[in-house]
Amino acid sequence: MLYESLLLVAVLFLAGFLFAGLTLGSTMPLVRVVFQIYLLGVVAAYFIWFWLRGGQTLAMKTWHLRLVSADGAPLTRRRAILRFALALPSTLLGIGILWALFDRERLFLHDRLAKTKIILTADR
Repeated sequence: MLYESLLLVAVLFLAGFLFAGLTLGSTMPLVRVVFQIYLLGVVAAYFIWFWLRGGQTLAMKTWHLRLVSADGAPLTRRRAILRFALALPSTLLGIGILWALFDRERLFLHDRLAKTKIILTADR
C-alpha cells in the first residue's frame, strides 16, 4: 500500500498541475470543490483502468499481485467500480485492513463485499 501511495501521489501531482493550469490557479470555493471531485475521479480512473487491463496496478506488478474476481476470472467493469467504491471508505477508515486480520481467507472487507481477491502471479 505504501508503494501504491507513492505512485498515486505522482499521478495526483501531475493531475493537480494540469488542473491548476486550466483554472489559472483559482481558489474560489466552487473551483476547490470541483478540484476535489476531479482528484477523486483521477484516483478512480487510475485503479479501475489498471484493474480492468490485467488486474494489476504498477505497484501490484512489482509485488507480483493480481486482482481477480472471487472465482479467479478477470474483473468486470461493474465489479471494478464496486470494489473501488467499497475500498475507498474501507481503507481510509482502516476497517477493511483490520478485517483482513480476522477473515478466514485474509481478504480485505471491500474484497469480501465486492467478491474479489488478490492473488500471487506465477511470474515470480
